Amino acid sequence: MTEIRKLLVANRGEIAARVMRSARALDIATVAVYSDADTGAPFVADADEAVRLPGSSPADTYLRADLIIDAARRTGADAVHPGYGFLSENGGFARACAAAGLIFVGPPPEAIEAMGSKIAAKELMAAAGVPVLPGITIDADAEFDPAALGARTAEEIGYPVLVKAAFGGGGRGMRVVRGPDELLDAVEGARREAASAFGDGTVFLERFVDSPRHVEVQIFGDTHGTVVHLFERECSIQRRYQKIIEEAPSPVVDEALRRELGDAAVAAGKAIGYVGAGTVEFVLGADGRFHFLEVNTRLQVEHPVTELITGLDLVRLQLLVAEGNPLPDEVLAAAVHGHAVEVRLYAEDTAAGFLPASGTVHRFAVPPLDGVRVDAGVADGSVVGVHYDPMLAKVIAYGPNRDEACRLLAKALAGTRVHGLATNRELLAGILREPEFRAGLIDTGYLSRHDPVELATGSRDPRAVPVHALAAALAGQATRRAEAPVLRTLPSGWRNVANGPQQVVFAVDGAEVPVTYRVRESAVDATVGGVALPEVLVHHASADLVELDVDGIRRQVRVHPVGSTSYVDSALGSTELTELPRFPDPGARSAPGSLLAPMPGTVVRITVEAGAKVSAGTPVVVLEAMKMEHSVLAPHDGIVGDLGVSVGQAVDVGTVLAVVEEQEA
Repeated sequence: MTEIRKLLVANRGEIAARVMRSARALDIATVAVYSDADTGAPFVADADEAVRLPGSSPADTYLRADLIIDAARRTGADAVHPGYGFLSENGGFARACAAAGLIFVGPPPEAIEAMGSKIAAKELMAAAGVPVLPGITIDADAEFDPAALGARTAEEIGYPVLVKAAFGGGGRGMRVVRGPDELLDAVEGARREAASAFGDGTVFLERFVDSPRHVEVQIFGDTHGTVVHLFERECSIQRRYQKIIEEAPSPVVDEALRRELGDAAVAAGKAIGYVGAGTVEFVLGADGRFHFLEVNTRLQVEHPVTELITGLDLVRLQLLVAEGNPLPDEVLAAAVHGHAVEVRLYAEDTAAGFLPASGTVHRFAVPPLDGVRVDAGVADGSVVGVHYDPMLAKVIAYGPNRDEACRLLAKALAGTRVHGLATNRELLAGILREPEFRAGLIDTGYLSRHDPVELATGSRDPRAVPVHALAAALAGQATRRAEAPVLRTLPSGWRNVANGPQQVVFAVDGAEVPVTYRVRESAVDATVGGVALPEVLVHHASADLVELDVDGIRRQVRVHPVGSTSYVDSALGSTELTELPRFPDPGARSAPGSLLAPMPGTVVRITVEAGAKVSAGTPVVVLEAMKMEHSVLAPHDGIVGDLGVSVGQAVDVGTVLAVVEEQEA
């Protein structure tokens, strides 16, 4: 056995921070590597040492095995942990580490390579007796006849089918095809995304099981030939084929099914000589039959739910196994205790179709509650760019049963403050409180049956905007008076003779909300949006805290001003308000019908020409951001009057991509 003294973590964000936490507990020194885009990231400061990875593209630096191995050599690291993502499932990287005399904290290269191709993996699993779905492979550069492929698909698989990237995961490249007329566009789109995300455009088609459950089994193996399973996780709540809520155990799996799933997962692990932590993923139909999806030859994002129900530290176990130790007795005797639920907090705009968001995190705070764990990759001041996955943090709750774990997690999310960019926080809280989810009646089609926007906004209190807008106005007044050079104790706008009220106009969710107020000692006469607020009393008003009564109900409202924007939080929820200038620049408006870039990205396709007639909803420009494609659609029927961008051009949020002039009836 070889003891690890110094560990380099070849990953970033919450992944790197999570691995380093367990390494420190084992008295293992840590080394971080970082791109230029991550210079100020929290995980860099968490490490004992950090090495910059040079490169012109921040997205590619973490994929440079030569730079990572050189960093390990320069710092004297004796082991490399690949985290999850990037090079974690790259057999060539595992071999390069071994050739450099480094311990690779993961499975053998042969196991990674056996599962690196989903196509070869299915063949191997079928031979091991694991149930699989029928499929067809299309090589990256292969030419094909769409009609012939459509006919073959109908005969060998049957519609609907799922088009998937052969190498990689995370939902990249996935397309559901309902009929032969959709097949060509789906295959070509999946090829582009797969090539961009994984460097290989090979895709394959397999039978699509409508709205199954996505259930996966955690396996663990050691170098002494032992492979065990650590029970299942339910990962059915997904958007764009990417998981956003996971839990353990699955609410639908009984002991008999748990044994069947566990036996199949262990058989899969033994078939490839598995060592370390891995996950065998299955689709589970309503009839109780399950089929193999893939083996992830790494630790999974959702591993904390398994840790909480078993009491095991999976990263610690990875390190012990990498040193040559057999799996300890607590792993062999593991049992399920209680229930754990995890949500992935993403920087994304739910209402805009889950478009990823970028910007500065001005504040990130999850309330400290017993039973709640936070694995975060950001802190106050962190910058979320366009180069990486937009996940900010994982918030996990543990309880004696599923209902209490869901309640606790919903409470934690309700009190979470994330300022500076759009997130899916309200959607996650809405799902956790929705009756069908709470009853365990979930599958991968959950978000097609439940409108994500309604889930995110359904619990919003209509009193939030009026109360928060007034609080933001009063906090602004308090700030101005505190900064006044004379007579600071007088309210702003004070006159010996009563004059008109003070007024400020905020933008809230795209609408203008005017606020008027006149302070009379502790009482305030106020209107919001033209509606008078009844019986307003102010107990305290400062730049960051306003305590007031509105209609006899007393509340504390926290205000976080950043420039012209105020982020406001109270028991009513959270509101972002941007103060509008009193005299806006008349030239600042875009032309009517302008299609603006919803995020920073690169133009990969322009689907129409100037002068073309388009109908509402027609894709006009396709952007690539965060390794995924996003179509910008025509807002109405009209004629494309101007195309302001070209293929390959990098654009910022708000860039005018095209103008669609509305046709007169």
